[in-house]
Amino acid sequence: MKASDAANAALIHVLEDEPEIGRLICTTLEEYGFRSELSGSGRQFLLRARQTSPELCIVDLGLPDMDGMQVVRELQERQPCAVLILTGRNDVTDRVLGLELGADDYLVKPFEPRELVARVRSILRRYLRNPNRDDDSTEPQFAAFASWRFDTQRLMLTAPDGREVHLSAAEAGLLKTLLRRPNKILNREQLLGERDVDPFDRSIDVRISRLRRKLEEDPQDPRIIKTVYGAGYMLTASVDWS
Repeated sequence: MKASDAANAALIHVLEDEPEIGRLICTTLEEYGFRSELSGSGRQFLLRARQTSPELCIVDLGLPDMDGMQVVRELQERQPCAVLILTGRNDVTDRVLGLELGADDYLVKPFEPRELVARVRSILRRYLRNPNRDDDSTEPQFAAFASWRFDTQRLMLTAPDGREVHLSAAEAGLLKTLLRRPNKILNREQLLGERDVDPFDRSIDVRISRLRRKLEEDPQDPRIIKTVYGAGYMLTASVDWS
């Protein structure tokens, strides 16, 4: 990789306490044009994430000093970032909890390195700056809708009463997609920004549920983000960008 290309490559921070697996992940990422940094403990990882602001983090759940789910929780509270959980745990409860806490995807060990790279690219396409795409510096920063205000740079919602609500990178990306096409039904492929979405993938439903808990007075009877059964979801509000 040329020095200029390396400087512009997406930085991915890897949290993996098994050195051999960690080196394999980092080597694979670098072979496909990403920069990487490896941490072996949760506390070291959180410190470096705050210092370096990675575009995406790959997090193992089985750690020597703290639970991986707690790492994801603290990461989203302190330094909102796209997250891919990579773990040996194959329990549905762990998968759902990880998505609830703000993770974008969940991959179980053992893994195929090319699949890992494909998932990393998919997340970056969805929510973050794609290193192969020109930066869109002309996009408005603020969106006003249904008495809410969304700051796309700070990933911050301001409620009608002035209360500030942080969003994870995944939540912010999904909300931006909905805000760009208000009062239109968006299917799973459109919301994920991908083709050939697994029909059994419920990650969008989990993210919509998280957004509703933050936006809606009654998440069980949503007024802002409606479900159109058999078709997708729709943001039912006018949107003013500035």
